[in-house]
Amino acid sequence: MEHKVLIVDDSVMMRSVIRTFVTKMPDFRAVAFAENGKKALEELSNHKDLSLILLDIEMPEMDGLEFLRHAKLKSKAKVIILSSVALDGSPYAAKARALGADAIVTKPSGAVSLDLVDARGLELTEVMRRLVGLS
Repeated sequence: MEHKVLIVDDSVMMRSVIRTFVTKMPDFRAVAFAENGKKALEELSNHKDLSLILLDIEMPEMDGLEFLRHAKLKSKAKVIILSSVALDGSPYAAKARALGADAIVTKPSGAVSLDLVDARGLELTEVMRRLVGLS
């Protein structure tokens, strides 16, 4: 079974890095992309069968936390927060968990972490597979 993924990040570079990462994973396919929470809500309407949402927090128009508040009411997709501000024990991480985030993976070197795959790729792979029941 192929698991469909929505990638939400305001950085076009990060969307590209994450898309390339997901594309190389067996059993997963990046099917939708959004640069903020508002656009991501539109994508939820277009893709009712999503398995996963990879979600940044700090974005213009509608941030990831506000999106999460709405998304959990509209979709059964699991949500992985992928953000540089959601460190363990941070208020962002606590709020994300309270709003229903299923997992948090911290970007290793700031908002645009081009080293994401090298630094956190294994962790992200394991979390994605676990959340969809592949491990």
